[in-house]
Amino acid sequence: MNAALKIRVVLADDHPVVREGLAALINQQGDMEVVADAADGEQAIAAYEQHRPDLMMLDLRMPKLDGLAVIERVLKAHPEARLLVVTAYDDDEDIFQSLTRGAKGYLLKDASRREILSAIRTVCEDRPHTPASVVAKALERMTQSALTDRENEVLQLLIEGYTNRQIAQQLQITASTARSHVRSILTKLDASNRTEAVVRAHKRGLIRLQE
Repeated sequence: MNAALKIRVVLADDHPVVREGLAALINQQGDMEVVADAADGEQAIAAYEQHRPDLMMLDLRMPKLDGLAVIERVLKAHPEARLLVVTAYDDDEDIFQSLTRGAKGYLLKDASRREILSAIRTVCEDRPHTPASVVAKALERMTQSALTDRENEVLQLLIEGYTNRQIAQQLQITASTARSHVRSILTKLDASNRTEAVVRAHKRGLIRLQE
């Protein structure tokens, strides 16, 4: 195939062995080539800006900027960008956040060579590529109930370490109502205790924790 017609790929992953392995696989194909790689989120954005590839494959866990931040920034500047997440994580929240922020596909690192190459070609045709198991997790996450305005108020007080009684006093509700709101929050966030609820809420982007 003419080099000008090849699928041009940028790889973004903080593990050199992953980048090298993907590059070797991709560069063996007659219809695609790796034009740049990046070891962190900032390098990924810079590489995209410099090369304007047909596809960027990126991990979610990277230094400086994580994959979700890269997805947001690249798509804000280039809405037409085709981004394929390649990660070891199949957590439902990671999947949900990646796809809702605009990634065109989600691929696990244990995928076969055939699936990786198929995903690249599919996404470059502007079609989504997400394994059935990943889609199921994303749909499950999407069907989870959102917190009500009152529950968000209670959640903010949980972050500050308020007890149920203190929450009741602060919001001028009964203690039993406060307990009911806390139980509902734990259920909706699939958390077993307050600490886990705060962690899950932070991961979903519902709150920002002070550093």
